[in-house]
Amino acid sequence: MIHHLQPDDIETFKSIRLEALRQDPDAFATYAEDWERLSDDEWRSRLKSTQVFVAIEGTEPVGIMGLMRQAPSKAAHRASIIMVYVRPDQRGTGVADRLLASLTDFASGSGIRQLELMVSAENPAAIGFYRKAGFEQVGLIPNGLLHEGRAFDQIVMARSIIT
Repeated sequence: MIHHLQPDDIETFKSIRLEALRQDPDAFATYAEDWERLSDDEWRSRLKSTQVFVAIEGTEPVGIMGLMRQAPSKAAHRASIIMVYVRPDQRGTGVADRLLASLTDFASGSGIRQLELMVSAENPAAIGFYRKAGFEQVGLIPNGLLHEGRAFDQIVMARSIIT
């Protein structure tokens, strides 16, 4: 089941977000420690400013995907997909597909016309997932992330969702 988190869902948000940052530290622009320092009010604030979707299996969150709309009025038709993570034992089961479908439906219903994202050039599984979902590479940021002294290129991808 996919659940669209609300500001009071901070415990579910904390659980899966911190798991993601700990499990795949190379995949994200922030460290778990950055998020562990946040107060509950700051977690709640992030849920107010970002649309967050979580996949629930039984009672456990097993995946997360966020949507951050561009703020400037001339760019408000665009949004970035962020915080993407699916537990390793759930990969390949359709969890990511369901998260993306829920996020896309929400985005489309909110007037968003284009989805954008950045993915590590060293993550072929994620790149393949996004390509299969209709995303195309529109750019490359050399050395986009630096983790433990190692630079990672980031691929910029986009997809129109105009229906």
